[in-house]
Amino acid sequence: MNTNDVTLWNADLAPTSDSQRTWAWYHFAALWVGMIVAVPTWMLASSLIEQGMSALQATATVLLGNVIILIPMLLIAHPGARYGVPFAVLVRSSFGTHGARLPAMARALVACGWYGIQTWIGGEALLTLLGIFAGADLRGTMLPFVDIGAGQLIAFLAFWGVQLFFVRKGLDTIRRLETWTAPLKIVACLALLWWALDKAGGLGPIFAAPSAFAPGGAKAGQFWTVFLPTLTAMVGFWGTLALNIPDFTRFARSQRDQVIGQTLGLPPTMGLIALISVMTTSATVVIYGHAIWDPVALAGTMAGPFVLLGLIVIAVDTVSCNIAANLVCSAYDFASLSPSKISYRTGALITATIGLAMMPWKLLATTDGYIFTWLTGYGALLGPIAGILIADYWLVRGRHLDVADLYREHGAYSYRGGWNPAALFAFALGVLPNLPGFLKAAAPHSFGFVGGFWSGIYVYAWFVGFTLALVSYTLLMGRSRERVASFAPS
Repeated sequence: MNTNDVTLWNADLAPTSDSQRTWAWYHFAALWVGMIVAVPTWMLASSLIEQGMSALQATATVLLGNVIILIPMLLIAHPGARYGVPFAVLVRSSFGTHGARLPAMARALVACGWYGIQTWIGGEALLTLLGIFAGADLRGTMLPFVDIGAGQLIAFLAFWGVQLFFVRKGLDTIRRLETWTAPLKIVACLALLWWALDKAGGLGPIFAAPSAFAPGGAKAGQFWTVFLPTLTAMVGFWGTLALNIPDFTRFARSQRDQVIGQTLGLPPTMGLIALISVMTTSATVVIYGHAIWDPVALAGTMAGPFVLLGLIVIAVDTVSCNIAANLVCSAYDFASLSPSKISYRTGALITATIGLAMMPWKLLATTDGYIFTWLTGYGALLGPIAGILIADYWLVRGRHLDVADLYREHGAYSYRGGWNPAALFAFALGVLPNLPGFLKAAAPHSFGFVGGFWSGIYVYAWFVGFTLALVSYTLLMGRSRERVASFAPS
């Protein structure tokens, strides 16, 4: 590589060697089980109960969303397994060697938000556990500006610090941790379900509870107005990993391993956890008279050894899931901004710092904020990137990449000054139609004037952005190699 290539390459971003490609199908399956059996996934499904769905409606919505997102995920995973490059490098083929920093930053900032959310959940589990031992509420006096208790802030910072210890251990450590702890997480979820069924008097009362959308219900006739945006949110939930899945598949032994592992690991596990989650949350309506969608809060209402075991599992799971699902990708993405100056570990520290500053507890304050603002909102941002990646690799280039040029300042992917105008236009076209609806959902008091047309588009945010970007990028670039080559400098 020439002297300019130091701006595009470091050891963390380099293609994986044959000796590094050791992940079998069961490693990918275990990775997904480890990431899925987590508090945010539990809250994803259980929040639909609070929105008014029945147990079966909520489970079906989650399962359908994950079957849908599996398709683009496998398509984007393919170049990672074939060429051994991470997402931050792969995206250079479509956005350009410099333009790739735009989607990398978008994905990294979403990961920072998730990292903060997971850290908050882990801190709350830690505080609940200590409170049980102390026999007292340790949340403390509410603090101005941050709007949480002093004890909650200390627990959040403590858990934030614990995770930094694992940053230097590397991705292989996370693979081993997920492989060994995945079965334990399933057992913990089943134990919680057993408790809920026992307290609620069996399955009868749980499945007998009608949907709020049924005739005579609180939201009678409103099912589709809730189902469609929640389905979009379900797709957007793993729309994050659909982008940076090459960060993991670059270590696959073969395409077969990553395809089988992900197909077995994602939809079935999401369906199972969704079912357990909604059944448990439905049981809380029978037991307590209202839905408790946060498993940490639910654990705090119990007593006995199951509380200790459950909260320990939640804490350990949060560390492994947070690093695997959020910190890995954002560390690579930040490293790609300046490879000569930012290593994987430095990128991880940047992620942790931004996640701290985002005050994630405010995103989880309500299910509306969690589903319609956070999940749907970042889906509107990341959907167009997924569309461009798939269009570029499968439709424009026919799965052929020049790996060496991905690391060259003046190679085939430099386009115009390192930026591909076609990708920028397609990205803008995919994002802008969803912007008015997002603003109305995020700040209804300030953007209440936004009309129903734009809110209607936002209901399908990920799908709208994905489709518009995929089609427009394909048309702009053309299907022939000659058209692609014309963007490269002569």
